Amino acid sequence: MNMPTDQAALDALIRQRLDEILPQKLEELKAAKTPSMSIIATKGTLDWAYPPFILASTAAALGWDVSIFFTFYGLNLLKHDIGGLKVSPLGNPGMPMKMPFGPDWFKGINWNIPNFVQAGIPGFEAVATQLMQQTIKNNGVATIGELRSLSQEAGVKLIACQMTVELFGFSHDDFIDGVDYAGAATFLPVAQESDVCLFV
Repeated sequence: MNMPTDQAALDALIRQRLDEILPQKLEELKAAKTPSMSIIATKGTLDWAYPPFILASTAAALGWDVSIFFTFYGLNLLKHDIGGLKVSPLGNPGMPMKMPFGPDWFKGINWNIPNFVQAGIPGFEAVATQLMQQTIKNNGVATIGELRSLSQEAGVKLIACQMTVELFGFSHDDFIDGVDYAGAATFLPVAQESDVCLFV
């Protein structure tokens, strides 16, 4: 007849011990877990190439597990020759057109150039690209090639979307060594389990 009472006492003791032990064990697990980040890179212009590689190389340097999934125009960032990446200021109202040369007062002017002017002037994209490249050089910022190499050296997994590779008629020879190829169904579980998941 004492069995239910004994069982209740045992249950209470188990709950008490779990309340004492569980927070510490959860903290230990949290401290032992390696943070992870997944980035989905979809753009292939010079200015949009920086965010995924800066974030990935920084996180990897901090000891995180990092994967970048390159799809659609983001595949351009995995090609052997990325020296031809361009900047397209057209339709980008947030892009300041500051000059990377001249006196400080001149460099400080924010040149708001209307879209119809950008679209109507032949070679405007090439000029904008040269200005961006000069700004990057003036400020000692690493090139995309350097950031990509740093990312690989730090263990960042570079994954090309196989479906997009086939869609655009690329072959694996078009891309640098060390790239993995996978579809969305393979990458989504990685993204789901990541502590941080970004779409760029």
